[in-house]
Amino acid sequence: MTATRVGAGAAIGADGRELVIKRTFDAPRELVWRAWTECDLLKRWWGPKNFTTPYCKIDLRIGGKYLCCMRSADGKDYWGTGVYREIARPGRLVCTDCFADKDGNAVSAAQYGMTGDWPDELLITVTLEAEGNKTKMTLRHAGLPPGENTEMAGTGWNESFDKMAEALKSI
Repeated sequence: MTATRVGAGAAIGADGRELVIKRTFDAPRELVWRAWTECDLLKRWWGPKNFTTPYCKIDLRIGGKYLCCMRSADGKDYWGTGVYREIARPGRLVCTDCFADKDGNAVSAAQYGMTGDWPDELLITVTLEAEGNKTKMTLRHAGLPPGENTEMAGTGWNESFDKMAEALKSI
């Protein structure tokens, strides 16, 4: 796959619609898995820098849903939801991803000021590989609109993963 670089450990696929980020965390795989699947841990890192996560609900089962709220520094809430399609603890997690309202109903990306041709649903695939007491994580975020939106998503994910690295140190 030909790719464009988007920050450290990140690339955009040749079609411009898939973001791939690889990071290694100084934490065991089970702990990184928990950071993705337990609300109290996810709330510590979800969202770019200067964002908080005041709400998280996870129904971790095939067909189960998640609902999270990211809050910007100026107090604007961004809700997201999705459905779990694959759960292979502690190595693989696949879920859909879409913008939502506070009740978990899918909404248009335009409602949040996003430009471009956003599909109603994206796909997130997270794989975790043990490397001794560290974890190599690969995130694939597929279906993003090409161009600036995908680059912005890469920046947001990388800032989130910087927060995750810090959070994992204190768990």
